[in-house]
Amino acid sequence: MQRPSETEYAPFYAGYVALVPEARILDVLESQADEVLALAGRVPGEREGFRYAEGKWSVRQVMGHLVDAERVFGFRAFCFSRGEKAALPSFDENTYVAAARSEALPLRELAEEFALVRRSNLVVLRRLEAPEWAQAGTASGHPVTVRALAWMMAGHPRHHLKILRERYGV
Repeated sequence: MQRPSETEYAPFYAGYVALVPEARILDVLESQADEVLALAGRVPGEREGFRYAEGKWSVRQVMGHLVDAERVFGFRAFCFSRGEKAALPSFDENTYVAAARSEALPLRELAEEFALVRRSNLVVLRRLEAPEWAQAGTASGHPVTVRALAWMMAGHPRHHLKILRERYGV
């Protein structure tokens, strides 16, 4: 499958798309579920609440954010692949993180939730045919294609997993 062009997503998603040079996007999405589970399995319980700076999310909150974003991006891809014409709203990640209560959940449970949501999204994406990958809709006030959403779904966890390794030491 060809990579999405810059016209298929809003500029603020370019960083996520750039983190995914691979063409076999479904393979990337598949492998990330295991990558997230493995990372969560390496974090000692006492580090799950760690924040690398005042006002930053904890390790658990980052994982909860990955779950939320996976749901949102997956829903958008599902809707637009089905021809949805209504604009879908943006989501304020800080509001979602505050409401998610991830701090009360073990990191492993959050990682398992991410893997379940990802696998559910993969069921939908694997069934798409070429015209559906090119379907576009409006989310967060910007046009986006299903293809671009798949690359964003892969790039977003790569971005946060890199931060977890570099700034959180996990």
